[in-house]
Amino acid sequence: MSQNHPNPTPVRLILGSSSVYRKQLLSRLGLPFETIAPDIDETPHPGETPEATALRLAREKAAAIAARVGPALVIGSDQVATLDGLQIGKPGNHANALKQLQLMRGREVIFHTALCLWDGRRADAAAAAQVRNVQTLVRFRHLDDAELNAYLRIEQPYDCAGSAKNEGLGIAILESIRSDDPTALTGLPLIALTGMLRQAGVTFFAAGAANQ
Repeated sequence: MSQNHPNPTPVRLILGSSSVYRKQLLSRLGLPFETIAPDIDETPHPGETPEATALRLAREKAAAIAARVGPALVIGSDQVATLDGLQIGKPGNHANALKQLQLMRGREVIFHTALCLWDGRRADAAAAAQVRNVQTLVRFRHLDDAELNAYLRIEQPYDCAGSAKNEGLGIAILESIRSDDPTALTGLPLIALTGMLRQAGVTFFAAGAANQ
């Protein structure tokens, strides 16, 4: 739990994720927080658009944890990649990851990073959730199979949508990244999140003043 903020918020803050990268990103804000891994079915619903999948799962992750912990601020996030309108999820293994990268090489892929901040202090579930989707446009380099195989064996990004971790060696297989929220591709859009936290009464710079 981070303890370096000069004026920590009195409300409990929980990151609903087991991702070390999301934890590292949230730590940048200097707020004390806990992490709890959500336990939900992440299977897309039939006919559901990729954006809708990401938004639903971010909300369900936050809601599931909020139901367990009571009055707290819970952060849920989910990411889905899309190419030609088709959803590209987590590959799970080397063969599937290679197929994804072969499909995406030389192409531009849209990554939907959905974010939900659930305020467990609110009794009304409709008012408790702030939800937003942040889009990132990623163009992949046109690399041959030998390079893609070598990358996958080094990085092993089999739990990552689109098989490319930009926070690691995956940056070398990307040609460009375009987004209004630069940390969204890593999995937690901090510009959107800080806005949501402010809306929930969290302050960041008012040393000596209590958060509301």
